[in-house]
Amino acid sequence: MLEILTVALASLMAGFIDAVVGGGGLILVPALFGVFPQAAPATLFGTNKGASIWGTAWASGQYARRVSLNWWALLPAAGVALLGSFAGAWTVTLVSAEFLRKALPLILLLVLVYTLLRKDMGRHHAPRFSGRAETLVAAAIGLVIGFYDGFFGPGTGSFFVFLFVRLLGYDFLHASATSKLMNTATNAAALTLFAFKGHVWWHLAAVMAVTNVLGSLVGTRVALARGAGFVRGMFIVVVSALILKTAWDAFLR
Repeated sequence: MLEILTVALASLMAGFIDAVVGGGGLILVPALFGVFPQAAPATLFGTNKGASIWGTAWASGQYARRVSLNWWALLPAAGVALLGSFAGAWTVTLVSAEFLRKALPLILLLVLVYTLLRKDMGRHHAPRFSGRAETLVAAAIGLVIGFYDGFFGPGTGSFFVFLFVRLLGYDFLHASATSKLMNTATNAAALTLFAFKGHVWWHLAAVMAVTNVLGSLVGTRVALARGAGFVRGMFIVVVSALILKTAWDAFLR
């Protein structure tokens, strides 16, 4: 019971963070590994997906009610992201992802520095494209980051947010809302693969899903109430934490 309570609380916190700007895996995945150190990593990753997809989907729905999104552009992009995630998961069975483990902290550092230097970036919603052009750019982002999510994974939500701000001209609030749609698609692809291989503890995932949705509900409401500036600040905090975590895993562990 104590183990279930611990991961349920971690899932609650992860749902909150993930709903605001992504990066809930920073909390939930280490919690699962800490509580169940003898479990197979694939099972813990699959159980994490089995819980977090519900919070992400819930946040996507909540944002959709309050934030105006171009569904004609984003739904095809989400479909492409799902296919990209499948392709990435298949590729990782053939090629080692070790080179990405070393490069990721440096890539995230560049993202952080760029965001800090461009103080006005993402504060105002000014889409650069419309119609087919927006669909194509969004689909390209979905394909690349979807593939990355299936192949390796850490920081997927942050990369989605950054690219939708930088390439499409979204503010951080719209970018976060869009990233939830994309993440729901990529998580669905990953969960399907984990479930097919029997790597999901459904009894535990069900409990964590409930608290993840509760955290997502609070996080979405806070983000909508505080606006793009708050989401930008949370983005900086989460990316900074990702840099520390991935650098530790790559170079110091």
